[in-house]
Amino acid sequence: MEWLTYLIVILVILLVVGGIFAYLVRLVPQAEAYVIERLGAYHATWTTGLHILIPIIDRVANKVTLKEIVKDFAPQPVITKDNVTMQIDTVVYFFISDPKLYTYGVVGPITAIENLTATTLRNIIGDLELDETLTSRDVINTKMRAILDEATDPWGIKVTRVEVKNIIPPRDIQEAMEKQMRAERERREAILRAEGEKRSAILSAEGEKESMLLRATARKEAMIAEAEGEAQAIERKYQAEARGIQMIKDAAPSKEYLSLKTLEAYEKMADGKATKIVVPTELQTMASALVGAKEVVTKE
Repeated sequence: MEWLTYLIVILVILLVVGGIFAYLVRLVPQAEAYVIERLGAYHATWTTGLHILIPIIDRVANKVTLKEIVKDFAPQPVITKDNVTMQIDTVVYFFISDPKLYTYGVVGPITAIENLTATTLRNIIGDLELDETLTSRDVINTKMRAILDEATDPWGIKVTRVEVKNIIPPRDIQEAMEKQMRAERERREAILRAEGEKRSAILSAEGEKESMLLRATARKEAMIAEAEGEAQAIERKYQAEARGIQMIKDAAPSKEYLSLKTLEAYEKMADGKATKIVVPTELQTMASALVGAKEVVTKE
């Protein structure tokens, strides 16, 4: 049984030593800082690494995260310059720049930031009208960040961004805004429709104009082509007649042959329809001679 007693004693000693070691040796993780007090007064700020804590004399007053913190605060009632009450909620981004000031600067720093955000927001919105509030988010964000950053410096807090998340006007204002937006959309739709109809009419007129020009050009070209064809036909006809006359001239026909052709031409002119034809004397004499010759030939 003695060995069991020795074992228990050894385990107790190990536990006590381990507890003392765990209490004395502190490992500060990344992105954190420990605020250390010695005899009740601020002593040091431990950053990442291994540190030794003196028992009874030293104690860890606060463990502070150095990461950026995001706080979404509840909607706050605010009144605009034109006496419109609305609800606005904000999101604040900040980090702890000085763990010592954060620990000793203010009681309840998160609550302090929330209240400061609410009062700052009311002051800024109080100088703006409803329409300005709805369209000036960037201005509101910039002003709030500057004011909050300056006010939280004594608390060891650095405000990096402030965003207005939602702006909720009263129900009647929302309905009026919806009607205004609907009217604006209808106006734009009417303008677009009118512009479309105008453009369509212009295109139709331009198309009709081009069609008329093309038809006129086609008629002009057809008339020109027809006139040129007729001119060529007449030219070829007269060229043929000129060649025929030239051939007759080159053949040197006798006077009797010409008279005979003239008589044939008169016969064609009469064509059995004329009741009276005036024939020159020389043609009559030639005709009588031809008739007599024909009779002689017949008798023989």
